Amino acid sequence: MPDPDILVPAADVTAFATRLLDAVGVPPTKSQLVAESLVAANLRGVDSHGLQLLPYYLEQIEWGDMDAITDGRVISEIGSCLLYDGQNGIGQAISDICCAHAIRIAAASGLGMVVARESNHFGAAAFWAQKMADAGLIGIVMCNASALVPPWQGKEPRLGTNPICMAVPGGEEHPWLLDMATTTVAAGKIFKAKINGQPQIPPNWAMDAEGVPTTDTETALAGLLMPLGGYKGSGLAMMAEILCAVLSGGAMSTELGGIRFRGKPVRVSQMFLAIDIARFLPVAEFRARMDRLIRIMKTTPPAKGYSEVLVAGDPEWRMEQERRKSGIPVGPGTWKALCEAGERLGVRAPVR
Repeated sequence: MPDPDILVPAADVTAFATRLLDAVGVPPTKSQLVAESLVAANLRGVDSHGLQLLPYYLEQIEWGDMDAITDGRVISEIGSCLLYDGQNGIGQAISDICCAHAIRIAAASGLGMVVARESNHFGAAAFWAQKMADAGLIGIVMCNASALVPPWQGKEPRLGTNPICMAVPGGEEHPWLLDMATTTVAAGKIFKAKINGQPQIPPNWAMDAEGVPTTDTETALAGLLMPLGGYKGSGLAMMAEILCAVLSGGAMSTELGGIRFRGKPVRVSQMFLAIDIARFLPVAEFRARMDRLIRIMKTTPPAKGYSEVLVAGDPEWRMEQERRKSGIPVGPGTWKALCEAGERLGVRAPVR
């Protein structure tokens, strides 16, 4: 049996993560941003994109695989479109700047689309789409990622988990928030199983090296991720690849590195699209219509075996409410890696 999770208050673990990043030379504002983005994912129950990523980020910086200082630069801005060079900067720092540009351009033009190349892992896409939704806009975010997924009917990796995310401002109902990998699950869920001593994963998450489905964690790590819905997942992943990497002139497919590979930059591309609702409808009317649509969905009689109908974002909102009260459960392997990083960098972990 794996060891139990360690419960840590969100404020404590955010401060710990911030100090770890400070210790490897990340400027304070960037350290705080990265820590907040990772803890936000943990709070929502998306642990694959939370604190378990931090040791890899620290290694990237220590090895010189990622530039902790740069803010990147604007390559071009024409009308509602902006192209950004991340210059191998911290993914969260680059994404924060790109979101701000998308919001600014949308306010002026109705739509703001920013595509960034030469960036790094930015945590959960939801964090960035929510930033645009918090500004009263519809936010759509996509990203390409390290090649871990075969195209449909293939057995060699050519695509990443390539997430697609959309966030919509809420009215009386919680905001609608869809954040999905184009694989059955994010790769981080399998790495989480490995880090925390779980020998088995659920069916349909991954395949072995020959493309045969497996539930063995080690076999999955040496194999391939399962595309979401077969050929449909491959198509969605390519759509994200096109809108991020092809359109930006950035690295594509097998040209990318990865946060777990040392000695080369990650080189991911990201797309941020902000849509000004007021150009179509008064915002209050839009919010009321969203409430109505959500209620139409949620008042559907539940199927056998279910007690209610949920919409995108509901499970995460509930998890966040619970974890803000009880603390964030950090897997023992993840906690060990964080504490070891703290010992190496002279940063004391929160007392548990």
